[in-house]
Amino acid sequence: MTSESGPRRRLPVRRLVQLYTGLTLYGASMGLMLRAELGLEPWSVLNQGISRHTGLSIGTVTIVSGALILLLWIPLRQRPGLGTVSNVVILGLVMDATLAWVPELDSLVARIPLLAGAVLLNGAATGLYIAADFGPGPRDGLMTGLHRRTGRPVRLVRTCIEVTVLAAGFALGGSVGVGTVVYALAIGPLAQFFLRRFAIKDAPAKPSPVVARGGASPERAILPE
Repeated sequence: MTSESGPRRRLPVRRLVQLYTGLTLYGASMGLMLRAELGLEPWSVLNQGISRHTGLSIGTVTIVSGALILLLWIPLRQRPGLGTVSNVVILGLVMDATLAWVPELDSLVARIPLLAGAVLLNGAATGLYIAADFGPGPRDGLMTGLHRRTGRPVRLVRTCIEVTVLAAGFALGGSVGVGTVVYALAIGPLAQFFLRRFAIKDAPAKPSPVVARGGASPERAILPE
């Protein structure tokens, strides 16, 4: 074996660790945003609204909704990867676990820094799991699939999806507030920063098949154009 084979053999292990660390932190950040009670990101607003009407935990709703979104990939001819399937399962489980471990906070003084930390953690988690390049999450894949099939800019498609999801979630009683605005303004720059920070430089310089079919690089799959 040549000396170059060592890094190449270790690379998948690093990517797997990065993927599952990112997904775990992402689920935790979603739970922390909920505990901050200052507003959620659009998909969590929808999931919380559904949770309130069904009696299911928000983590369970997150898993079910992720699986249902994958069905929309079929007509869009998107193919899930390991990261896609893992995203569906892990986020909801970790979110429920975080809510079980972190108590409710009454003090606004405590909830504000909790929100800030949750948004920062979400940005870092996004960079970790997207840069691992095992395929986009179900919601990001829906976005890139619609972008490819309609020819509309990623930015427009993402905005339309999230506005629709936010409106539906709000109508169902999901939490919309200052945290929703903070997330919308901060997540793009944060994700872009952490995508570059966690990029795996030894990885082959080509996009993953899943992301390639969506017509976007890993960075463009999550960030507006």
